[in-house]
Amino acid sequence: MLNKRRGLVVLVSMALASTSIPALADTIERALVQAYQNNPQVNAQRAALRATDENVPQALSGYRPKISATGSYGALYTDQTSIVTSGGRSVNAKSQGWTDPKSVGATLTQTLFNGFQTGNRTRQAEGQVFAARETLRVIEQTVLLDAVTSYMNLLRDNAILDLQKRNVEVIQEQLRQTRDRFNVGEVTRTDVAQAESRVAAAQSQMLAAQANQTTSRAAYRRVIGVEAGKLSPGTPVDRLSPRALDLAVAQGQQENPAVGAAEYGVDVAALQVKISEGALYPVVTLNASAQKTWDSSLTSVESFQGSVTGQMTVPIYQGGTEFSTIRQSKETLGQRRLELAVNRDVARANVVQTWGQLEAAKAQITATQAQVAAAEIALNGVREEARVGQRTTLDVLNAQQELVNARVALVTAQRDRVVASYALLAATGRLSVAVLGLQVPIYDPMTHYQQVRDSWFGVRTPDGK
Repeated sequence: MLNKRRGLVVLVSMALASTSIPALADTIERALVQAYQNNPQVNAQRAALRATDENVPQALSGYRPKISATGSYGALYTDQTSIVTSGGRSVNAKSQGWTDPKSVGATLTQTLFNGFQTGNRTRQAEGQVFAARETLRVIEQTVLLDAVTSYMNLLRDNAILDLQKRNVEVIQEQLRQTRDRFNVGEVTRTDVAQAESRVAAAQSQMLAAQANQTTSRAAYRRVIGVEAGKLSPGTPVDRLSPRALDLAVAQGQQENPAVGAAEYGVDVAALQVKISEGALYPVVTLNASAQKTWDSSLTSVESFQGSVTGQMTVPIYQGGTEFSTIRQSKETLGQRRLELAVNRDVARANVVQTWGQLEAAKAQITATQAQVAAAEIALNGVREEARVGQRTTLDVLNAQQELVNARVALVTAQRDRVVASYALLAATGRLSVAVLGLQVPIYDPMTHYQQVRDSWFGVRTPDGK
């Protein structure tokens, strides 16, 4: 009986369970693929990045001419008296009637110089795109880590629920044996009451484990997007992280996407200072226009006007708005630099924290494995001693509970080991489908960017919407 129960516990242990998992079981890699493809948070951020891509063609439009066309058509009634000189005499000439004036025209405006604002706006828009790509990496890492956590939480809670169910069965069997012994006078009513109390406690623990499993299953559905099936064991990925803490810290401060987004934020803010300063420069434009009119008056059949002019506008004073904007931009730049320092400190702290959690989880697995082995030996010995009257029923119940607690601790430590390895990979900025080698098409933000960057016309998005 003891060996059979021990084998069942091994089957539910996340690190040791392998032969009992069917071929079609869900794997952690499959769950990550589903989260990468289906999670609405990731898809929303991808849409936000595509929207940010449009900042670049909007900025480039400053290099291009602006062309507009006008047209008019109407009815005009004229009643006019004019003085006409003929033969040295002035007489009044009266004219009246209806005309249908019509006109068409076109205007072209080309900015030649605006204080380098167009070039700086273009570079700023490109910096915003780069920052948005890093933000997408942040979201992708967050979702992938959430997917790992929800997967391992459900796997842990499935194992704990199975342990608690089997614990109820064992305690109920212990209660049955205690009642039989009570009926023959080997134990007292107190022993029966102790066994009954432990059955109730075991059932309570089983119900709590069932509630935790229900919660974890709902979280799995929310993050990964599908209902959970039969889960296979997860494996740690700390082999993909640096082998030394100092290397991990350096990598985290260089490759963490939150740090990258903050760096691009500094560049964007610096360019905003230049854009604001550009408002103090003169603006030079080239204007060309042409207009054709018909029947503008009773005496005019048609006319044409065309012009090409250059214009320079020199700002002298506009109430101080431009100076305030420059000062404001400089303060924002200082803020972004401080935020970059904060993000680097946070990245370093996260690497150190997850590194410590991973090392602790490894040590906990070793310790809890030894605890389980010792608790199994102790329970077996207590049962044998109870049969010859050297141990009480309470001793047996306590030994059984200690074994259950040790097995739960082992399952929890194995879960923590896997999650901590993924968390360390995220802290170093390398938690991605490419690094993990997942079999899924990788979303390439450059595709949409190249499609819209030099687009001059059109209202449809590249996906046809």
